Amino acid sequence: MTPDSAPTARQLLAFYLEAGVDCALTDEPANRLSDPGLIPAATMLPEPVKTMPAAIPAPRGEAAPPPEVAIMAAREAARTAPSLEALRALLEKFDGCALKFTATRLVFADGNPQARIMFVGEAPGREEDIEGLPFVGRSGKLLDRMIAAIGLNRGNAYIANVIPWRPPGNRTPTPQETQICLPFIQRQIELVNPDVLVTLGNPSTQTLLSTREGIMKTRGRWFDYDTGTRTIRALATFHPAYLLRSPSYKRMAWQDLRSIAKALESASSR
Repeated sequence: MTPDSAPTARQLLAFYLEAGVDCALTDEPANRLSDPGLIPAATMLPEPVKTMPAAIPAPRGEAAPPPEVAIMAAREAARTAPSLEALRALLEKFDGCALKFTATRLVFADGNPQARIMFVGEAPGREEDIEGLPFVGRSGKLLDRMIAAIGLNRGNAYIANVIPWRPPGNRTPTPQETQICLPFIQRQIELVNPDVLVTLGNPSTQTLLSTREGIMKTRGRWFDYDTGTRTIRALATFHPAYLLRSPSYKRMAWQDLRSIAKALESASSR
């Protein structure tokens, strides 16, 4: 660097200020990379004490235990619930599913717990997460119209989901999340004890009816759902959200609803 190109004292001071240097500790520069024992004690600053602020909590999502532990805990908790009210209280306290920490509230169920028919979807959406009730958005309104077509409403039907908490951004629940929540919906079905169980869409059908076939093959078919104390007739049909995207399949859904109505009539005549 030539004398002509060397920075002036004013330029150096301006550079130091921009870099955050606003004072000099000693008259001579100190080499912080050299052996600390060679640096005069007067030039050495005490190392800051590293402390963690107690006011900052751990991220909420980290509260959930490993999936294997959570699944076992869910099975143990679900089987102890003597009633739907007790089951809901258990879910409110259950911290084994990370979805609980990202959802606004628990979406347990809606309708009549004494109903002879139970509808089960996959998971809550945005509107359900806000209101704390299943099927209250656009797909819920379509479900209301579907069941009204066979003389049903929320006063004589029971509605729930496999997953009681909304996944972030309405993403698909992971297999681990589904397995953690499965014991609770199984116990819920057992406590409601309906004559007819209707699975809405592919995820709930595959989860509850233990099939790997797609909804196009399973819809309209009757299955036996074993609660451990009783066998319930179960039918798979399209999820209302799918029908909103593909209205041409509403005709098939209507056929499924007619089959459901006949099954309810047959069960009541026994």
